[in-house]
Amino acid sequence: MARILYYGNSGSNDPTRAGLTFNHALGAIDAGHQAEIFLAGEATYLLKDHIAKEVFPVAMPPLKDLMGKVIEHRVPIYV
Repeated sequence: MARILYYGNSGSNDPTRAGLTFNHALGAIDAGHQAEIFLAGEATYLLKDHIAKEVFPVAMPPLKDLMGKVIEHRVPIYV
């Protein structure tokens, strides 16, 4: 099992890139690895509930759903 840190710096202005950080972390968990997330810059605003509800990445579930699964799996999120 590997320990993987995912870095995100895209916010609501680029919903697909914003969702990738969370989507990749969930993929790592599914593969049996330990994931962590580090958010910087515009990505820190994604933690605000009213912003996360309005972010819809292309070809992925809404950000709010991705974040819910990340929290469910107790993935640490560093800001």
